[in-house]
Amino acid sequence: MRCPLQPYTAGTLISLSLLLLLSTCSALYEDQIKKFDWRSVHVGALKQVHVDLNHFQPRVLLSTNEQVVASLCPKTGEIVWRQVLEQKSRGDIKLLQVSGFSDESSDTAAAPMGSHLGFDMLTVQGHAPALVRGWNTNIGTIEWEWSIMPLNTERAQDALWFYKNSVLYHVVPVWRSHLEISAYFATSGHTTGSTSKIMAAWIKSDSCLLSGTYFVCLDGKQLISLDLLAKSTQVVATPLEAEPSDKIQSLPGLNGVLIANKKLISVNKEQAVCSELNSANYVIGSFNYRKVVAYADLTDGNLKINAAYLDNCSPVPELQMSLAFAEHYGTPSLRSFDCKLKRNGDGKSCLFLFATSAESIVAVQQGRVRWTREESLANVIDTQFIDLPLADTEGTLENEMKGKAVDSSNLKRDIISAFMRRITTQALQIKSLFLHVIGLGPPPTDTQRAGLVRDSFGLHKMMVLLTRTGKIFGIDNIAGKHHWKLYLPHVSGFENAEEMRLIVQRTSKHFPLQPLCAIVAKSVNNGNGVLFRFNPITGHAAEGGLLQLDYQIKQMALLPETEQDFVKGILMLDATNKVHVQPKHATPLADGMYMYTADVKTAELEGYFVKYAGGELTCTPIWNVRLGGHNSEQHIIGVASKNPIEHVHSQGRVLGDRSVLYKYINPNLVAFVTQAPDATHKSVLNLYLIDVVSGSVIFSMTHRKVRPPLHIVHSENWLAYSYFNDKVRRTEITTIELYEGNAQGNNSVWSSLQAPSMPLVERQSYIIPTIVEALRETITERGITNKHVLIGTASGGIVEMPWHLLDPRRPISSTTQGREEGAIPYIPELPLPTENHINYNQTIARLRNIYTAPSGLESTCLVVATGLDLFVTRVAPSKTFDLLKEDFDYILISIVLVVLTSGSLIVRHLASRKLLKQAWK
Repeated sequence: MRCPLQPYTAGTLISLSLLLLLSTCSALYEDQIKKFDWRSVHVGALKQVHVDLNHFQPRVLLSTNEQVVASLCPKTGEIVWRQVLEQKSRGDIKLLQVSGFSDESSDTAAAPMGSHLGFDMLTVQGHAPALVRGWNTNIGTIEWEWSIMPLNTERAQDALWFYKNSVLYHVVPVWRSHLEISAYFATSGHTTGSTSKIMAAWIKSDSCLLSGTYFVCLDGKQLISLDLLAKSTQVVATPLEAEPSDKIQSLPGLNGVLIANKKLISVNKEQAVCSELNSANYVIGSFNYRKVVAYADLTDGNLKINAAYLDNCSPVPELQMSLAFAEHYGTPSLRSFDCKLKRNGDGKSCLFLFATSAESIVAVQQGRVRWTREESLANVIDTQFIDLPLADTEGTLENEMKGKAVDSSNLKRDIISAFMRRITTQALQIKSLFLHVIGLGPPPTDTQRAGLVRDSFGLHKMMVLLTRTGKIFGIDNIAGKHHWKLYLPHVSGFENAEEMRLIVQRTSKHFPLQPLCAIVAKSVNNGNGVLFRFNPITGHAAEGGLLQLDYQIKQMALLPETEQDFVKGILMLDATNKVHVQPKHATPLADGMYMYTADVKTAELEGYFVKYAGGELTCTPIWNVRLGGHNSEQHIIGVASKNPIEHVHSQGRVLGDRSVLYKYINPNLVAFVTQAPDATHKSVLNLYLIDVVSGSVIFSMTHRKVRPPLHIVHSENWLAYSYFNDKVRRTEITTIELYEGNAQGNNSVWSSLQAPSMPLVERQSYIIPTIVEALRETITERGITNKHVLIGTASGGIVEMPWHLLDPRRPISSTTQGREEGAIPYIPELPLPTENHINYNQTIARLRNIYTAPSGLESTCLVVATGLDLFVTRVAPSKTFDLLKEDFDYILISIVLVVLTSGSLIVRHLASRKLLKQAWK
């Protein structure tokens, strides 16, 4: 007879299953959250903004150039909510319409009670398709959405939108021909049935804009305008006093009003303006229930804000103010303002919002800066970690350890001088301690007062960040505090889509010399090179500060050798293939240097040899490689060289038979990836490993039916790169390792001119179940710690992937030799466990780059991830083997040591007594 199933058996099985699952879970301890990391959240450069202080929840609603819609707190500037939209042209915001902020003050789109057809805010983004969305501005959610797909996607790229009386108008200009206007109900997307075509052969793409319902074009010294909603088509010409030197701008809030030559010009006969005003930017608002036009100008570092009533153009004294405006903000542009509605207000409740050329958002109230947001950090292009300076006592000891003896050949004299120097140093330290105790010691320096002193483990560093606009930040990597800011106006990146460069010319290790950094950029005015040198700890200009070069920079490199000032020179190749060195006294050190250039469009590489003779530098072309193919269809999409501060600890790999497979460690090896269209395979990627000293192609490989995004990392003797496989629609990572074989050539000094035979190549591909946005290897002080690859994903996570999972020597099946080597059997899919996400739930929006730097601990690597957000942390690929744990029991180990020491002394005493007694027997 079969026994019936007990009623609690199922529950027991479920309980056991949960216990088994819990036993395999791992997580971040709660007390470790944000202890070793921090995140800074941004929205990007301001595009459109509305300040509303009279809403039941005061807010600042904005859209940015980074395809972000957000709401800020007007009191502090903190983000209330943020929505990151689609990337590229699909997320480009064409129109931001806030309910109650149209040209007609009575026009509102607030939804009635129980209806979902209204909106607090409306956005139009993209062009093919164009997405229209209604937002709830209290919590930042989408209430409704509709889209339209234009018949001609190329024309739709120039499409314009405007909102009027609950109707959304879509204007598609066909340049030199006509205008196509379609009308839709804003909340539903249904067409109103009114689609018109207006002939306008005078419209041009570079001189036309939309001002309310008017389409306006600049033609010499006149404005030609057309009211798109007029019953009869009538072209109106408005003369100007002079031809504008800059582009004309529309003035939101007034229908048919523009800004030309710093003047207000109205093409709408029904709209009067104050034509006597003169300012670079204007904005419309209200004060004391009257419409006013506010304007602001920067003069000699002072920001002056003025306003005038629109009805009689009389000034508004309550809104006039002047304040000091910091130079690092850049040039301000007034974008919006609002005042709390009070009869006979005094102007103290008005908030003015500025966008600057340095991509900062500045809020001004009551004649002072109330808050700022540094949105240029949403576009970081380079980062360096700088060691902090030593404390006074450590600096003195550093000088002593250098042993500055006058005659080092006389050993006796050197010992005596070192002894006297030690006694003098200790006496001065005792005196300094005594004066400090009684309160008569010297005051601390600015860096010491700010806490910028090197710690014992080298984990506390200054993080120098260079942004796309030319703004530089000095940020504490532990606390995230902004210690200093600099702004370089009128600079940009180079040709070939090369960004500006941040270079460390002298580190903090040469006490008492201060560290030195340099920014290498291109001048927007004339295209020549710009060099700016500064102290990365204090942010002050150094070594002459800004230097305007008289030549264009084609390529640059950092000299490996230094003189007595420990400054590494910058070797620059100009457009005429002449070489220059900054600073100039380091010119002789450039003798024997090799350089190369790469043309992205033609995929042509050229190598040069630099020679110093007769007090001058000469540059000689020595090799040329063309990767463009027979029809020059290929172009370079990726270049990766090795980190110049990288140290290789192990020269080989021990095999299962105890032999050594030596690594092919060529410091001059650079990886180039080219892409070309193919009639059969759609897209083809070619990888080339080239020695840039000799010009030799060491290895090449072709991938068919694959395409970007491509990300590549190059370190030691290995290479890893990711791409999208079009054939199977997935992201893959290919890894390559290079070996010399069982015999090692160039075992002391590597020479590319006497290089060994071609290396042995191991390669393998893996599937990664996510879209890769960035790749970077970990780096440590001596290279002893295992290498891990940091993988930035499209979801905003950073995965720490051990190299043994990416190892191309992973065997297909488990073998004895593989087990001896410690190689894991090959599995195509790479795991992405949650415990390997180093940023846990701190999502990084629009992750672009990951930067790593060594710390003072061999086990620890410092990491900063940049994108729309900024995330700073540290990783330990081989765990913290050189650091005690946080919960280390010091009391217990002290008790054990005391007991062991006491026990040994007691046992020693008893043993001696025993030996004495035995001796007397």
